Amino acid sequence: MSMPVPLFAAVGTIHGCPINIIRRRNAYFKVSSSMDHHNLPKVKSNSLRVLEWDKLCHSVASFARTSLGRQATKGQLWSLDQTFQESLRLLQETNAAILMHNHDSFNLDLTSVDLALVESAIKHARRGLPLDANEAMALLSLLQFVEALQLSLKAAIKQDSDCYKQFMPLSEMITQLVVNRSIIKLIQQVIDEDGSVKDSASSALKKARDQVRTLERKVKSTISDLHVFCLSVQLHQLMDKLIRNETKEAALMVASSVDGRWCISSGTDQPTGFKGLLLSSGSGSIIEPLAAVPLNDELQQARALVAKAEANVLLMVTEKIQMDLDDIEKSLRTAIQLDMIYARATYSLSYGGTYPNIFLPEDIDGPLMAEPYRSKDKTSQASNPKKEWIFYLPKAYHPLLLQQHREKLSTARKNVRSAAAEIRRRKMQAENMAVKGEAEIDLSSLQKQVRALEEAPPVPVDFFISQKTRVLVITGPNTGGKTICLKTIGLAAMMAKSGLHVLSSESAKVPWFDFVFADIGDEQSLSQSLSTFSGHLKQISEIQSQSTRRSLVLLDEVGAGTNPLEGAALGMSLLESFARSGALLTIATTHHGELKTLKYSNDAFENACMEFDEENFKPTYKILWGVPGRSNAINIAERLGVPSTIVDNARELYGAASAEIDEVIMDMETYKQKFQELIKESRHYLTMSRDLHEKLLVSRRKLQDLGAQQRYKKMRELSEAAAVARSTLHKKVRQLRTSTMKQSQLSKASKRKLANNYKHATAVENESQGTNMSSSSIQVIKQPQSEKNTELPKVGDTVHVSSLGKRATVLKVDTSKEEIVVQAGIMKLKLKATDVQR
Repeated sequence: MSMPVPLFAAVGTIHGCPINIIRRRNAYFKVSSSMDHHNLPKVKSNSLRVLEWDKLCHSVASFARTSLGRQATKGQLWSLDQTFQESLRLLQETNAAILMHNHDSFNLDLTSVDLALVESAIKHARRGLPLDANEAMALLSLLQFVEALQLSLKAAIKQDSDCYKQFMPLSEMITQLVVNRSIIKLIQQVIDEDGSVKDSASSALKKARDQVRTLERKVKSTISDLHVFCLSVQLHQLMDKLIRNETKEAALMVASSVDGRWCISSGTDQPTGFKGLLLSSGSGSIIEPLAAVPLNDELQQARALVAKAEANVLLMVTEKIQMDLDDIEKSLRTAIQLDMIYARATYSLSYGGTYPNIFLPEDIDGPLMAEPYRSKDKTSQASNPKKEWIFYLPKAYHPLLLQQHREKLSTARKNVRSAAAEIRRRKMQAENMAVKGEAEIDLSSLQKQVRALEEAPPVPVDFFISQKTRVLVITGPNTGGKTICLKTIGLAAMMAKSGLHVLSSESAKVPWFDFVFADIGDEQSLSQSLSTFSGHLKQISEIQSQSTRRSLVLLDEVGAGTNPLEGAALGMSLLESFARSGALLTIATTHHGELKTLKYSNDAFENACMEFDEENFKPTYKILWGVPGRSNAINIAERLGVPSTIVDNARELYGAASAEIDEVIMDMETYKQKFQELIKESRHYLTMSRDLHEKLLVSRRKLQDLGAQQRYKKMRELSEAAAVARSTLHKKVRQLRTSTMKQSQLSKASKRKLANNYKHATAVENESQGTNMSSSSIQVIKQPQSEKNTELPKVGDTVHVSSLGKRATVLKVDTSKEEIVVQAGIMKLKLKATDVQR
């Protein structure tokens, strides 16, 4: 029988960096690396590079738990080719993963699953090749992961039916997967947790291993019956004996296994005292003794039998999974997708991101916006941004600056812990005081670094751009944060489009841009012999030709690099062109004061400036909206002690008109600050009024509940009183009926008293029931009569009812029972003939 074909190693290995496309035979995914700039036009790849989008892609992908997930995450983020509907779905997936993470019963962490081995297992199964044990165990881990997810989802839905909608679209993605329990059971039955085939996997394998254990007990039995381990022990004994006989070379000779055959390795090339086969020579020699050759041959045959038996078991597993290969492949694709979603979600959780509301620019006044699933808890609901903003991004952080600060702070804290541990170690070793003092000084310095980093976190910026604004001009001093602002808003737009939460303090409102074009930094092209200014113009020209009405354009220091007058004129012309027929939104930074005036002649323009602390001579990295920046150079020079003659001459050369404009700008800044303070105060009072309103509503509900409880209590008391009155009345009536049988007559006073008691009891009953007695019929009450009429009255006769003290008309006469029916006013009575007088 032919030997089994050697198993292939895991395929799809990524060789080196950069990577263009991960290509595999029967590949399931084609992933573009974040280092691949060749698939995009040059102007787009340059824009992504200057915005450092590739660094953010690497940062997000690092949160994925598998190699395939990391590569897929980089590719998905780098492409930026999502449609609006796809961006909505990506955001919903990220939000659902965050909700699952907060639910505590779901585990989307794929660390325990080797997806690359699963992919290799699928490839081998497609070709009809047996899996190896590690591939089978990786497949088992994937199926168990999917099964655990489905069970967790079912349990959550059973507890709260709203969970299925809450976790969409992940709940739909998970429920569509098919897991064959028989495959799980089969792999568990034949393969151990350490990746070895179990003895019980097949009868042939169990028989062979039983024989091995028997041979281990019979070390000196015949060579044909020895097992691999037994042969190895005998070979060791043989090697040791030969080495002991060669006393001169004993110190230089050791027994070792070479390609599965036991040999003797000698440190010299000198001939030995035993016969053998020379397998290798050089600095030393490897010799297989002739006496060990038969044992080595038997050992190789035994190993081949073991390998054959294990291969048969693995082939059986392969044939089993071939029937469900499509379902397994779908589970693999879904697992990679879940790992990508997990990376986006954990990145957002790690850096405190918020769900962005994205919308199409043409639907700016419409309802088409991305809305996350809102929890029933009022505290978790984010307020909708105001409709007048086209870009609403409060307290936004630059993600890479925030990451850099956290890494520095983490490193500094780690250094402090290491230094503290070193001090403790030295104290335990009783080092001299000078060394310990030096260590304490280092610790103090490291602690100061930690405090400095903690007290100086990155400064967030606010972006509130109104709907009518098409071009925003940001001015301010150098190193004031203008470029960081451009990158922050560009990265936020791309993060929202790619399904990431943006790093802002509350729910953001971000337009869906088809692309973010940027011209930032020195773009000098040496290959084309272009200057910095020419490189900027070429980039801006390409941006203008490729941008659409759905694009975001970011221009840093527009018009710079040439004569100030010409640069300002060119910058104004460029921005006016973008405002007329260019991108949806253009944001430009500049030092040219002439660009500030565009706002006052075109409503599509808006001004903003970076705030500068003149007292401390440093920027605050905050944006002042609606206010153009003013020049601070002359004032700063004066405060720094530049001679007054130079300062005055500079002001004169600068011009009185420019000075007046600066004064107006200063007044506007002061007004703006006061206005912001008033807004802050009004928001504070508005929050207080809302709290009071909530409290009043709560009090009102409590009063209503109390009133309802009191009414119910009163009705219950009246009902109980009416029941007691009815019971008393019925008891009295029964007593009166009994007394009429014993007494023949009563006094008129007794009759009136009885009638009054009857009226009182009837009134109590009517009050408890809340209704008037019907005139159709009443209960018959028997009254005693002093004397019995000898003759019955006739219909229409008028009689006197003694119990009522009233006259009544006879309506009906029953001669057999000597009863009559009379009507007294609105009452009808059925009486005995003896109860009336003619």
